[in-house]
Amino acid sequence: MSKKLVECIPNFSEARRPEVVQKIADAILSVNGVQILDRHSDLDHNRTVLTLLGEPGLVEEAIYNGIREAAALIDMDRHQGEHPRIGATDVVPFVPIRDMEMSECVEIARRLGKRVADELHIPVYLYEEAATRPEHTNLEDIRRGQYEGLKEEISTKMERKPDFGPSALGKAGATVIGARFPLIAFNVYLTTDDVSIAKKIAKQVRHSSGGMRFVKAMGVLVEGRAQVSMNLTNFQKTPIAQVVEFVRREAHRYGVAVHHSELVGLIPQKALTDAAVWYLQLDQYEDEQILENKLLTVTTGSHKNAETDQASFLDALASASPTPGGGSAAAWTAAAAAALVAMVARLTVGKYKYKDVEPAMWKLIEQADDLRAKLQRAAEEDAAAFEQVMAAFKLPRQTSQQIEERTAVIQQATLAAAKVPLETSRMALTVMQLAETACQLGNLNAITDAASAAQLAAAALTSAAANVSINSSALVDQAARAKFEDELMACKSEKEAILTRVAHIVVERAQITLL
Repeated sequence: MSKKLVECIPNFSEARRPEVVQKIADAILSVNGVQILDRHSDLDHNRTVLTLLGEPGLVEEAIYNGIREAAALIDMDRHQGEHPRIGATDVVPFVPIRDMEMSECVEIARRLGKRVADELHIPVYLYEEAATRPEHTNLEDIRRGQYEGLKEEISTKMERKPDFGPSALGKAGATVIGARFPLIAFNVYLTTDDVSIAKKIAKQVRHSSGGMRFVKAMGVLVEGRAQVSMNLTNFQKTPIAQVVEFVRREAHRYGVAVHHSELVGLIPQKALTDAAVWYLQLDQYEDEQILENKLLTVTTGSHKNAETDQASFLDALASASPTPGGGSAAAWTAAAAAALVAMVARLTVGKYKYKDVEPAMWKLIEQADDLRAKLQRAAEEDAAAFEQVMAAFKLPRQTSQQIEERTAVIQQATLAAAKVPLETSRMALTVMQLAETACQLGNLNAITDAASAAQLAAAALTSAAANVSINSSALVDQAARAKFEDELMACKSEKEAILTRVAHIVVERAQITLL
């Protein structure tokens, strides 16, 4: 199975001090597995653009390191350059490359934005596909007035308030983080030196003048030949082949033709494949008909993933070993419930019908993913805690001192073994609360998935509670036992209340009854 790949193209407000640029690059490359594919520094703009590629989590960590380094080394009060900018790390777009959905890039942008704001105290704006407000969709609108203008207005004008972080600028300024589709810089040369024709064609093709969506264009004279210079911001919705044919048709009106075209920088393979399919009219085309794609599938499929060499959790659960046991199974089940909640939320964001609840869904995703990770760790912690209990029972007991020490260790280990499933119970209850929100506000097409999450979390809570009870019953400390049971009773009571409410919500929204 191929690994997910994401591209990130951070723009840093520095080019005239190469040692600073190198330190930022080194901070990024300190994360193994991340590559810098391209580096471009413009002295007039005093700006450096890096192109990073790697697995999503690695790239996210790497760019955070770069932002942190830039904030420490670049003083925006001293910065001078021709290019519009508002921060040391000016803009950070994430682009889906392989096996990545745009929604995943949006999640990375939001998560990174919150971390940058919380840990580095830098105001962060979300833009393009990650924008939370219409006025923040376009980068140009966020950068209006540049660093100096934003510094004056960020604390006084509501529309300049950042998505994350303080409403005040420090020396690192602000950072714009977002997600966008791959941008293709593409130029078409004409068989004329009359630049006015290129300008007329550019006006016809660019979206801002009523032309093709996702196309930005201008007419220029390059090396004695008229050129239509374009940026294609979403080649999947406005394919490159159709843009070329539009330019060709317009050129014909003026008695000229397309001489040749050129790419500036990198282009996604799919853009070229789509162009070939369109021109050749391959209506039945499939990606695996490309020899190299087929070979890649075969070669990668022939190598086992290292993780498959290890016994799966279910295999371990089915073995004769007492660990993992019921407590671990409870945590794993609650983690599955949290994953379902996140799925429902992800199926809701980006849908116009649910635009009003999108902020709540993003929060749900963050909470559910956090709980899923904690519950997966809890599955391991539960097994480890029970192994400590078993180890305690194996301690020597030949003398009265050994018996006393053994008893104390058993009690301590038993207390720990009760605390782990109790925490699982608490988290399972929280998952149920999130599932209720998903049922109430989430995509109606996934309401039974949200209800399933509530039921799974309820089962996990019941199972974890049983493990708490069996362990706490062995405690000599009666006050501790009573405290465990009181909290379990409260969890169980809230569990039943949530299940009742969820059942009602499903009936009201979907007109179906849960068994």
